[in-house]
Amino acid sequence: MTTLDGPGRTARLMWRYYEPVHAVTYFHPRARAAYEAAGLRGYWRGYFAGRAAPLGAADAAPVIAAFFSFAPPMVSRALPAVWRLATPQEALRARLTGAVQALAELTYELPETHLTEAAELLEVAAGAVETGGRVLGAANAALPAGEYPLARLWQAATTLREHRGDGHIAALVAADLDPVETLAWRVAVDMPAQNLLGRGWTEEQWRAARDRLVERGWLTPDGEPTERGHAGFQAVEDATDAAASRPWRALGADRVDRLREVLYPVAHACHSVLPPDNPIGLPALAA
Repeated sequence: MTTLDGPGRTARLMWRYYEPVHAVTYFHPRARAAYEAAGLRGYWRGYFAGRAAPLGAADAAPVIAAFFSFAPPMVSRALPAVWRLATPQEALRARLTGAVQALAELTYELPETHLTEAAELLEVAAGAVETGGRVLGAANAALPAGEYPLARLWQAATTLREHRGDGHIAALVAADLDPVETLAWRVAVDMPAQNLLGRGWTEEQWRAARDRLVERGWLTPDGEPTERGHAGFQAVEDATDAAASRPWRALGADRVDRLREVLYPVAHACHSVLPPDNPIGLPALAA
């Protein structure tokens, strides 16, 4: 098995392997149950508390900036109110407990040696992230690794995905795309609208974002993507991949290939709990 040419292309390929591991925290029933047991009832309370907890008891403003795609009033309804239900430390314990329980259910047929090797390789990559300018990546990289292989595996995957996400947001900002414009573009190109409408933006804000994309030549007046739009967003994706490439250069081609081999059955199992049209835009892994 050989990696794709170029560190940016390898970064995009590897995202498809570690992102499903992280994503069980959003989609698996055991993960949701762990948040509820910590007092965080309702999907969005668990989401905002769990994902923001590495930042400490943050108010809404830094989370609005770091999460990027949610309407400010939606975040403000959750934060800082969730910290009255569970402290950041309690939210972090619930997040890790739920993720590990989910992964244990999904990977019970795999030997512990297999999971340990996957965790060790993914930790090498996660240990090479550049945290400067990457708030969520840095906050997750600073958390303890965990004692057991599944905890270590999930934490490494989470550090890598938040590191990549920070770089993606930087690329969007550099392209002068605001959050709702970014969502409107994805809906126009490759994602069902219902996957992204739950992020708190009003219909008026969606309409204004589409109008701005028409004005900049990314959409036609009928809402169809233009060649200019495709090229502009591809530049964002390329910048995202380039900014996420350092961990994979550090790991090296041979160990990247081995990580793909050992991580494949884990990622494949995790895909089983993701909706086919998931809001992450994560495609299925090829066999």
